[in-house]
Amino acid sequence: MEEVDHLAHERSMAQFDVETMKIVWAGSQHAFEVSDRISRLVASDPVFRKDDRTMLSRKDLFKNTLRKSAHAWKRIIELRLTDEEASRVRFFIDEPGFMDLHWGMFIPAIKGQGTEEQQKKWLPLAYKMQIIGCYAQTELGHGSNVQGLETTATFDPKTDEFIIHSPTLTSSKWWPGGLGKVSTHAMVYARLMTDGQDHGVHGFIVQIRSLDDHSPLPGITIGDIGMKFGNGAYNSMDNGVLRFDRVRIHRDHMMMRVSQVTREGKFMQSDVPRQLVYGTMVYVRQTIVSDASSALSRAVCIATRYSAVRRQFGSQDGEPETQVIDYKTQQNRLFPLLASAYAFRFVGEWLKWLYTDVTQRLEANDFSTLPEAHACTAGLKSLTTTATADGIEECRKLCGGHGYLCSSGLPELFAVYIPACTYEGDNIVLLLQVARFLMKTVAQLGSGKKPVGTTSYMGQVEQLMQCQCDVQRAEDWLKPSVILNAFQARAARMSVACAQNLSKFSSPEEGVAELSADLAEAAVAHCQLIVVTKFIEKLQQDIPGMGVKEQLEALCNIYALSLIHKYQGDFLANGCITSKQASLVSVQLRSLYSQVRPNAIALVDAFNYTDHFLGSVLGRYDGNVYPKLYEEAWKDPLNDSVVPDGYHEYIKPMLKQQLRTARL
Repeated sequence: MEEVDHLAHERSMAQFDVETMKIVWAGSQHAFEVSDRISRLVASDPVFRKDDRTMLSRKDLFKNTLRKSAHAWKRIIELRLTDEEASRVRFFIDEPGFMDLHWGMFIPAIKGQGTEEQQKKWLPLAYKMQIIGCYAQTELGHGSNVQGLETTATFDPKTDEFIIHSPTLTSSKWWPGGLGKVSTHAMVYARLMTDGQDHGVHGFIVQIRSLDDHSPLPGITIGDIGMKFGNGAYNSMDNGVLRFDRVRIHRDHMMMRVSQVTREGKFMQSDVPRQLVYGTMVYVRQTIVSDASSALSRAVCIATRYSAVRRQFGSQDGEPETQVIDYKTQQNRLFPLLASAYAFRFVGEWLKWLYTDVTQRLEANDFSTLPEAHACTAGLKSLTTTATADGIEECRKLCGGHGYLCSSGLPELFAVYIPACTYEGDNIVLLLQVARFLMKTVAQLGSGKKPVGTTSYMGQVEQLMQCQCDVQRAEDWLKPSVILNAFQARAARMSVACAQNLSKFSSPEEGVAELSADLAEAAVAHCQLIVVTKFIEKLQQDIPGMGVKEQLEALCNIYALSLIHKYQGDFLANGCITSKQASLVSVQLRSLYSQVRPNAIALVDAFNYTDHFLGSVLGRYDGNVYPKLYEEAWKDPLNDSVVPDGYHEYIKPMLKQQLRTARL
C-alpha cells in the first residue's frame, strides 16, 4: 500500500525554493550532492540499521559497532570514496565508535605535531587502518588542567628511549574513546623529563596492543571504564583506562615538530613555532561547532514535524483539533531553536574559513590573529554546545510524553550529544579563557593597539559606552544595524564593567576567582555577538532562490531578538535598551513567528535528513506517526511473550495470596 504524506499540505504552504535552501544549508552544490548521495547509500544498507540500538546489551551493542565500522571501511575501499565522502559515511552511520577518534584526533595530532619524517612513517599506516589510534590526554585526576597531567616520559640516554610511567592512580589515562578495547596505538600526553628536569606536557606515540593477537603489551594495563549515560547512546564507544608500568619507547616516538630531545638527552626547541599546535585545536573546535548545528537541526526537525502532526484541544463543531505548532507557546519555544540551528550552521562555515586563514598565517610566521582565533573558537565551542544540549532537551519536551520514548530519537540524541559540553574543553573553563582574552583586549585599548577580528568592535568602546538604542516601533528591530549596535553595546559594557571591577582587587588571580561568574557572562555576550554578526554577514552575500533570503532574514531576526528577550536583564542593566524597547522585541517576535509558521516544515526539510539518519518515529518525513509508534511498541523484547518471565515466581503468589510471611 502506498504511504500517504501527512505533511503534504504543510509543504505546499512553503513560500521559498526548498531545493535552493538545501544547497545553502549544505554550504555548496558540491557539498549537497555528496551528502545527499552518501546519506542515501548508508540508509539503504541493512548493516547500518540502528532502530534496535537501545535494546541491545552493552556487549552486543559494541560488537555491532565493530561490525558497522568494518563494513564501512570495506565499502569506502570498494567504492574508492574520497576523504570527504568517507567522512560523510562515518557521519551518517551515526554511531559513536573508535573511528571517530582515529580520524578526528589521532591523525590530526600526527599532522599537527609530527615532523615530516614522523608523518611519513605513521600517516600511511593510519590512513590504511593498519594501526588504529586514540588520543590519550585526559587522566583520572586531570581533564581541563592539561598542565597538571601526571603521566611521565623520562628519557634514558643509555638506551635512547623514553620510559612512559603512571606514577599514581590519578595519573591513569581515563576517558579516551577507542582506547578501552580497540586501539593499537595511542597519542599519549605526558610530562617530558630529561636529566631530572620537567619540560612540561608533550605527545608520544605508544603502541599499546600487539598487532598479532591484540593483547596488551608488557607494562600496559588497559580496559573500558564502564557504562555511560543513556541506553545505546555513547555506550557503543569503548572509552578506556590505561596505566603504564615503565613502558619503553624509542626516542623518535616523541612528536618532535615543535620541540625535540637529542640523542644525548638535550631538550631543544625546533625552528617551527610552538603556536602551530594551536592550528589543530582551531580545526577540532570548528568541527565541534559544525556538529552542534547538525545535532540541533536533527532535534528541531523531529520536534517541528511532530508539532505539525500532533493536534490537541480547540475543536469546535466537529472540526479537527488545533495543530500544536499553531500555539504561540510552542512557536515561542521551537522557532528560536530552528533559528539557532541555521545560525550555528553559518558560524560553523565561517570557522572553516578562519581555520584556513589561521593556518596560512601560521605558515608565514604571522601570529597576530592567533590569540583572537583561539579565544573565538573556544567561546563558540562553549556557546554552541551548551545551547544545543539544552535545545535537544527542549525539543524532547516540545514533543510531550511521546518525546520520552526511545523511538522518538530524542533521548538517544541527547545522551549522545551532551558529552560535547565537556570534551575538548569544559564549557565554563573555555568561557573564562575567552574572558581573560577580553580583559587583555580592554586593557590594551589605551595603548593604541587596535583590536582585531571578532573584537574589532572594542575599537569603538567610547561610543558604545554612550550610545542609545533608537528603536521607536517594533519593526525598527528588523534593522541589522540596530541589532548589531545593541549586541555590541552589551558586550562592550559587560567587558568594561568586569575590567573595572577586576582593577579593585589586589591581585588579578583573586579578582578572577571572585568575579568568575560575571566574566563568564561577559564571554557569552561576546560570543553571541559573533554568531549574530556572522548570520548578518551571511545575508549580505548573494543568495539565490525564490524567497530564500527572506526566510533567512526572518530566522536571523528571530535568533537575535529571542536572545535579547532571554537576556534582557543584561541589555536593561547595562543601559543598552529601555524597558519599552524590550517589550517591542516581544511584539516583533510574535510577528516573525507568524511569518515563519507556514514555512516551518519546508525549513526543516532543507536539512535533507533521511528517516534513517533522524532515527525518529515522531520525525518521519511522511508524518505517519501513530501507526508507526504502535508498530514500534510491539518490537520491544518485553512483548516477545504474552505472560512475562517472572509471573510464576512473583506475580502469581501475590495474586493468590501465597506469599510467605516472614517472622520478625
